[in-house]
Amino acid sequence: MAHIDYYFATISPNTYIAGTRMEAVAAKHGATITYKPVDIMGLFARTGGTPPGERHESRQNYRLQEIRRQAAKAGLPINVKPMFWPANPAPSSYALIAAQKEGGGDMGALVFALTRACWAEERNIAEDDVIRAALEEAGFDGDLVNRGMLAGAEEYVRNLDDAVAAGAFGAPFYIVDGTEHFWGQDRIDDLDHYLASLS
Repeated sequence: MAHIDYYFATISPNTYIAGTRMEAVAAKHGATITYKPVDIMGLFARTGGTPPGERHESRQNYRLQEIRRQAAKAGLPINVKPMFWPANPAPSSYALIAAQKEGGGDMGALVFALTRACWAEERNIAEDDVIRAALEEAGFDGDLVNRGMLAGAEEYVRNLDDAVAAGAFGAPFYIVDGTEHFWGQDRIDDLDHYLASLS
């Protein structure tokens, strides 16, 4: 059975645009998933990337066009310049880490609810009430927003170290069995084909 290490950021537009398509592909092939939220700005800094706001104007403009086009292709509403961006991704990431440990809900739905709040609903995903609502929507205990913060903070740092060591440099980033790398929501079809080749 294949395993996917899923590196993503709750403030990433492409993590939002991915929706739950990766989870559907994983379920189709019986693959398991470990969710690893990362500090995307830290990942850029450690792997030679440039934060969006520091890129040349032509790259910034293209990024916004591509976000709009890719969201339309996925059938998702989007505000390419959301009011609360970049929000502090740490609180939502800690809640994701706590939810994965506790179980009982749908992790893919939780990631989608948090990223949708940022990119389509003009909500601040650093706020407890927004995180609580996402947890409850995905079937988790809303009180996870207040639990496991220290452990979540420690794992969040480890996730960044793991991402760099594993060769991830953006979000979303999917690594199958520690060897096969797929970067971007537009590579989910390639992930599907690769997992099919393992059967």
